[in-house]
Order: sequence, then structure tokens, then C-alpha cells
Amino acid sequence: MSELRSGTADARAEGMRIALVPTLGALHDGHFALVRRAREVADLVVVSIFVNPLQFGPTEDLDRYPRTLEADVAQLEQLGVDWVFAPSVAEMYPSGTIQTRVTAGEVGSLYEGRTRTGHFDGVLTVVSKLLNIAQPDVAVFGQKDAQQVFLVKRMVADLNLPVTVEVVQTVREQDGLALSSRNRFLDAKEKRAALGLSIALEAAESSADRGIDAVLAAAQSVLMGESMVQLDYLKVVNPETFLPVDDGYQGKAVVLVAARVGTTRLIDNETIFLRGVGS
Repeated sequence: MSELRSGTADARAEGMRIALVPTLGALHDGHFALVRRAREVADLVVVSIFVNPLQFGPTEDLDRYPRTLEADVAQLEQLGVDWVFAPSVAEMYPSGTIQTRVTAGEVGSLYEGRTRTGHFDGVLTVVSKLLNIAQPDVAVFGQKDAQQVFLVKRMVADLNLPVTVEVVQTVREQDGLALSSRNRFLDAKEKRAALGLSIALEAAESSADRGIDAVLAAAQSVLMGESMVQLDYLKVVNPETFLPVDDGYQGKAVVLVAARVGTTRLIDNETIFLRGVGS
């Protein structure tokens, strides 16, 4: 930890720009897109790999979450990553139960936060620690975790942290399924059913010129046709506040969806441009 901090400090003293890509590991092409973007905007790239217990609830899949550190490091070396930071839980939380946390506020209790109580407090706490350790100029995140991106950006602004948040668009498989480390838990039939999330978002986008009711109805129609998909939430939010839009809202919006397919919980989102009915 101290070695990383001193290393990035030395690099900064030499005029180098530093990027941090925080991950939980079990890396896939979505993560590699973040790394490639980090390489484009910085001279030195740090990738953290840490399965953070603070962001997993007591009934969630902390123990089940895939851990593939050796393979991850090998792939990152091929991408030219300068520093892989893979601390243990004891290194990140040496006192055991952490007493000081960053709280995510109202938006942190909605959508993912409603289902996963305390999740975003855990995310923001570990991200703030990683930013303090690595001291990057840029932190790179993926749009697939749209609520997380919003909350990290707000934390950076609220706490005047000297870092720029770079966001990379969601990387998808050829069939449209958003890449996720949890996709490996889907069998062939579940994977086909999981495509309902991205298809629902496409339907929502196609209906955006007819208003929010049409957007929700189009997406729900797709999801109702997938018996293996258990919908958790489907929401349309204002990207500036991340609160639900009202019936008369027009402009840029984000459609959020979360569902369980078999035993695997998946999320996805899409940016659309809403027009009011008759506008």
C-alpha cells in the first residue's frame, strides 16, 4: 500500500498522469475496455483488484464471487498495466470492523440500494480509500454500473477530491448481453433468458418519442415474456439527479433494470431521450 502511494508520488513528480481502474477482479472485456481508456488518458495505469466485503450484504454472494487473480494479472500484464494493486481484506481494513464510512445519501438507498442495503456506502468507502492510496488524476468506471458512477461522481464533487471520473460505455456480447463477471454463473438457457434485459432496453429506447408510459410499457412487455426473468426494478431516472422522472419530463434519461435469472442477479441500463406525448 505504501509502496503504491510512493510509486505514484514519484511518477507525479516526474510529470506523469496517473489513472486508476478499480475492479473486483474476475476480469472480462468490459474491464479491459476501462484499462484501454485509462492508457489513453494517462501515462501510468493502476488497476486495483479487491473483493470488498463492505459492499456485500449478509445474504449476498461474497463467498461465491469469482476470484481469478492469477489469470487477471496475466491479462493485465498483456495490456501493459503498470501496477496491479491486489490487497487483502486485512490490508484494507487492518482494524477489522471499519468505524468511518462514506454514506451515499438518498440516491444510495434507491434501486440497487433498496435491494442491497448499505451496498453503496461500502462502494464509496472503498473507492475513497483507493483514491487516497493511489492518488490518481483520473479514475475510470463503466457505465453498466450507472448508479455507482453517479454516486462516485457526486462523492468526488461533494468532497472536493482532486480526481476526474472517466466513464466508458457498457461493453456487450455480440447478442447484446452486457458483460458481467456474474454472467459465468448462467447456464445456456439462463443466458438466453438474460438477453431479455438488453432487449427490453432496446424496446424502451424505441418508444422514447412517445413518453415515459410507453417506455415502461414496452420494456415490461419484453420482460413479462421471459418466464425465467424475475424483475427487481425497472425505472427511468434523470441523469442529473438520479431520481425518477415525472410524467411530463422531456430530455435525456436513463432506463435502469435489474432482475434475477436463476440464482444470478443482473443489472443493465440505457440512455434515452424522452419526448412528451404530442410534442
